[in-house]
Amino acid sequence: MQKRISNLAFRGTEEQQKKLFAVIDQRKGEQGAIMPILQEAQEIYGYLPIEVQTMVAERLGVSLEEVFGVSTFYSQFSLTPKGKYDISVCLGTACYVKGAAAILDKITEMIGIQPEECSEDGLFSLTACRCIGACGLAPVLTINEEVYGRVTADDIPGILAKYR
Repeated sequence: MQKRISNLAFRGTEEQQKKLFAVIDQRKGEQGAIMPILQEAQEIYGYLPIEVQTMVAERLGVSLEEVFGVSTFYSQFSLTPKGKYDISVCLGTACYVKGAAAILDKITEMIGIQPEECSEDGLFSLTACRCIGACGLAPVLTINEEVYGRVTADDIPGILAKYR
């Protein structure tokens, strides 16, 4: 699954930039520094927008393509911001066969965003994931750390109402 670029404008602060530059300066010259720098950058910003990747590349003196390659290869990195409530819909085989696509469609209809996007109010973000390891409860979705099993599209309005 290809990672999407954020649908929201980047809103980094000067304080965040100072923290990022300190991290980069501390690790500059280390072999394999991009990975730990991106990990710390994601902790600072919550995600890795192209603006942050560009700062990392320029400050390290490496190509943006190299930084972008690392940030898109590893699933731990997010190119989009996360909402207060991060919804993840499992599209693994068991969940998909039992109707996960309809659940994902209902969520996108109700909150008005596509997978890997964040609502403009910052309340919800949506991810379509491969498998969360709860196949016996298929289809499954999570909202932050809460797991919902044997979900149907008809359940979605009630589930989302708890978070509005």
